[in-house]
Amino acid sequence: MPLSGAAESQSSQSPPFEISVKTYGATGDGRTLDTQAINRAIVAASELGGGTVHFPAGTYLCYSIRLKSNIDLYLQPGSVILAASVPEKGRTSGAYDPAEPNTPGDKYQDYGHSHWHNSLIWGEDLHDISIVGTGLIWGKGLSRGASEKPLAETPGMGNKAIALKNCRNVLLRDFSVLEGGHFAVLATGVDNLTIDNLLIDTNRDGIDADCCRNVRISNCSVNSPWDDAICPKSSYALGYARTTENVTITNCMLTGAYQTGTMLDGTWKRWADLDEAARSRVQPYFPQEFNGSIKLGTESNGGFKNITISNCVFDGSKGFALESSDGAIVEGLTFSGITMRDCTNTPLFLRLGRRMRGPSGIPVGKMRGITMCDIVSYRSVSRLGGGGIICGIAGHPVEDVKIHDVYLEHAGGGTDKMAALRPPESAEDNPYPDPDQFGDIPASGFFLRHVKNIELTNVEIAMLQPDARPVFWMEDVDGADFFRIRTPKALSAPVFLLQHVEDFRVARSRHVADLDLESVRRRTL
Repeated sequence: MPLSGAAESQSSQSPPFEISVKTYGATGDGRTLDTQAINRAIVAASELGGGTVHFPAGTYLCYSIRLKSNIDLYLQPGSVILAASVPEKGRTSGAYDPAEPNTPGDKYQDYGHSHWHNSLIWGEDLHDISIVGTGLIWGKGLSRGASEKPLAETPGMGNKAIALKNCRNVLLRDFSVLEGGHFAVLATGVDNLTIDNLLIDTNRDGIDADCCRNVRISNCSVNSPWDDAICPKSSYALGYARTTENVTITNCMLTGAYQTGTMLDGTWKRWADLDEAARSRVQPYFPQEFNGSIKLGTESNGGFKNITISNCVFDGSKGFALESSDGAIVEGLTFSGITMRDCTNTPLFLRLGRRMRGPSGIPVGKMRGITMCDIVSYRSVSRLGGGGIICGIAGHPVEDVKIHDVYLEHAGGGTDKMAALRPPESAEDNPYPDPDQFGDIPASGFFLRHVKNIELTNVEIAMLQPDARPVFWMEDVDGADFFRIRTPKALSAPVFLLQHVEDFRVARSRHVADLDLESVRRRTL
């Protein structure tokens, strides 16, 4: 029986084209530059309408690989794409593609964020592309970026493993990245982006999804001691503000505690286990503070909306940070099912600030509609408190925050001197509005300032040593409900320090009587 209509049309289509890079001259010997051969294979597949470009087992020494639409790079088991080195004095023959001009982006973002072509693998204005397979991308010859700025801007230098700009329908799955440069993955203005089952063991940022929509990041493990593991942003790098929205991050492991490469080889060697002699040998690359966290911001011109982060493990890393400092609207975010161990920073950080790194005349942003639940943080070593910092600026509060079913344990040891502190507002001109700007904080649990409508339910704060600071330090808070709060039985400090607080209530909580207060100028409980 003859086929008709769509079925007949589909049956007459040729299968996707499949070629090996070795067909076009790639050697895979780890010594010969294979860049031109690989790019010829990609062009050939593209001219036939698209298809799969295979990397058989071997090591492919490369400079810039240029992606094209409808192309799937398949990294077969045992294959390695190795970033070639560039002399410190500049370009060698066939080095990385030059960074493209980007005056609007350069004005407000650093060099790494606002250029894409100077990368090991890059694509711009593409659709339906993928990099899949269990091979390795090793950015050995890439610059780490800002910490080596003169080298990063050397002619012919590359500083990202994978960089994508203004693309759609992108899949990254199953491969590993070692030493990915400034960014292992930088996706800017990319829609319908799926990143699944990656192993990233890197020397700066892991995954940055900037100005992206419809993003799914799942089942990834990222070790990034010097910088963020997964970092959604909404920068001005595209020359306009674009919201990052409809994002899910789930089932990921984030850390900064392990020596680079030891996650991939399975030895899991901690930086903390190095003796002084070994530390001196790896200077200046011994991390001063282990990072490896999930952070939204700091670049935050376009905003963040409709985002869920769930079922993730933080191990020896900074905590979770949500930041709007450049006029971003942040709304509709859930953070749930999280376990944190040995947190090196405050576990939960929400910050609405006024850095305003962007075009003039943009108003201060908003942060509202945040839910954080089912969270365990234990053995936190941060001096910034064992709970969190939630802070807006005067006249611009963080709004509508719900925190429930949370256990937060930290080292304790806060002193009377720390309890007497009042951190400066630091609302303006702070170049990097992370928790460190606050220094030591006067709270052993939560520091809350310039907040409107916050609710904490079933929250326990635990300390391994006595702490002289109040558990909840509150200033300029309007609408605060605390229900079933548990604190240590023997406290040398009050549970609450209230300063300029309106509409406060606490109920069914350990060591604090039920109480409703309409307005408080200053009071301890």
